[in-house]
Amino acid sequence: MTAEENKRHHQFLRSFTAHEPAVRAYLRRLLPSRADADDVMQEVSVVLWEKFGDFHEEADFRPWAFGVARFEVLAWFRDKGRDRLVLDEDVVGKLADETAKDEAYLAQQREALEVCMKKVAPAQRDLLMQAYQPESQIQEVARSSGRTVTGFYQWLHRMRRSLLKCIKSEIVREVSS
Repeated sequence: MTAEENKRHHQFLRSFTAHEPAVRAYLRRLLPSRADADDVMQEVSVVLWEKFGDFHEEADFRPWAFGVARFEVLAWFRDKGRDRLVLDEDVVGKLADETAKDEAYLAQQREALEVCMKKVAPAQRDLLMQAYQPESQIQEVARSSGRTVTGFYQWLHRMRRSLLKCIKSEIVREVSS
């Protein structure tokens, strides 16, 4: 690999790593399941890498990646359309447009959530993370926390309410600074 190719490879990795969570979230909002979003994300990753030579350095990577993701979602729906009833291409396009518009605010919320989660005591943060794992069973998490299931749900509700309040204040603080 030449020095120029190496530089371009590093540039792609930095850009892709920085924007991968947003692209994945974008796909999750457009596709019916997490597994479908993961499958399409793999295809998006490959296409982004293959087409990175066409990407202009002065352009913003995120909108470009969203465009690639949108076409991959449309291809996924087209392919799935042969199997079962799926959304019309125009509907998917409108959803993709709306999702892209919301992305800036959603990214702001994700960043605020990260800040707020760091303010939560480590033991409580671990419980929250356990409760939201894809295969998690609340009964098991509640038992491991020493709470009843009802008590755990009440605690979880209070934590979510506290995090929401923190997120809102972080966003206000960020906007006013």
